[in-house]
Amino acid sequence: MRNEIVTIVGRPNVGKSTLFNKIAKSRMSITEDTPGVTRDRLYTKAEWLGRPFLLVDTGGLDPKSDDEFMPEIIEQAETAIESSCAVIFIVDGKEGVSPVDRTLASMLRKMNTNIVLAINKMDSKDAKDNYYDFYELGIADMISISAEHGQGIGDLLDMVFQYFPEPMENDEQDEDIKVAFIGKPNVGKSSMLNYILGEKRAIVTNIPGTTRDSIDTYATIRDRSFRLIDTAGLRKKGKITDKVERYSVLRTLSAVDECDIAILFVDATEGITEQDTKVMGYAFESGKGLLIAINKWDLIEKETNTQNEYVKDIRTKLGYVGFAPIVFVSAKTGQRVDKLIDKILEVYDNYYFRISTGVLNEVISEAILLNTTPQDKGRRLKIYYATQVGVAPPTFNFYVNDTKLTHFSYTRYLENTLRKAFGFEGVPIILNYRNRGE
Repeated sequence: MRNEIVTIVGRPNVGKSTLFNKIAKSRMSITEDTPGVTRDRLYTKAEWLGRPFLLVDTGGLDPKSDDEFMPEIIEQAETAIESSCAVIFIVDGKEGVSPVDRTLASMLRKMNTNIVLAINKMDSKDAKDNYYDFYELGIADMISISAEHGQGIGDLLDMVFQYFPEPMENDEQDEDIKVAFIGKPNVGKSSMLNYILGEKRAIVTNIPGTTRDSIDTYATIRDRSFRLIDTAGLRKKGKITDKVERYSVLRTLSAVDECDIAILFVDATEGITEQDTKVMGYAFESGKGLLIAINKWDLIEKETNTQNEYVKDIRTKLGYVGFAPIVFVSAKTGQRVDKLIDKILEVYDNYYFRISTGVLNEVISEAILLNTTPQDKGRRLKIYYATQVGVAPPTFNFYVNDTKLTHFSYTRYLENTLRKAFGFEGVPIILNYRNRGE
């Protein structure tokens, strides 16, 4: 399921980052009393009524400000607004309607009609007195909130939720195998797409960032239907200089949301970078099937242990995706591209693989005999039975006597047991514990 995008906008120091943190239930954004602290977009996954979405925080907007960063901040916000299914326009209820609020309201109405006006600091008397003045902004959906104290947030999200389209997908298998090519610019994603297709569907140059948007290509490979998504490369925020590239970052994250399998392309001459770990982390947290393609392997001078040392370095830097297969390829020469396709098909089948309850519990019972469950203060964890409750990714519920007796090390043991028994190469496994009777 694709995560819809919701963007928070407003002038400086009205509580955007505080609201962002409250909805995201974390403190990912810096908040302090100095106006304009948040100078770049931040995004995180959030959820409301069981529906995930991508929440975007923008820098404070003031078109008349002489801040040298303001034109860039406005460009960033514009691109986020244009790609959003809904916009939360937050204003300061204590201060009342300001000239900047009027300017922003006019700008927003031209760019996105799905706007919810959040009047912040409702816990103050001034905000209550000023409430009706905000009708002049011409936004039908209005609500009073207190971002700091969390008041009205649920009602605000209800208003936002009305603009979400109906979900189009569930965890049932689609006809198309959806594969997203992700990674930094200029690592060979478009070249690999062209090689697989045998024709030039994507522009390939030596200029990083040529692919500014996600390019979807449908193809039949080995009698299987594929939807290949060549995404714009992600680069460090400091190097993202224009509006179109900033928009492409959000599109890349959306492409990950929509795919079954994300392939991280790494330039063999550069190795794993911090940006690679971030985008792979997003794909992992999204529960996607994962592959790592080390491209331009033909440019590397080989010695006896060159490949083994490379694998060791990747496993160290991307330890949380140790289940992801690594393929050394060359989009230029076609080296091991067939093996890459083999792995895509294998990971896809693993992603939707189901285990019967009887077979699953035989494996788990044997695992418990080999390594007994943990105990705490004389009480031992009892696992009554397990069942697979979902695919894409494979998800299992373990019914136990007390979920408080579970331990992460034993959970890892159970996961490793499932991988040893059933494979599951390239896919995350989700294990949930439930008290019996739940």
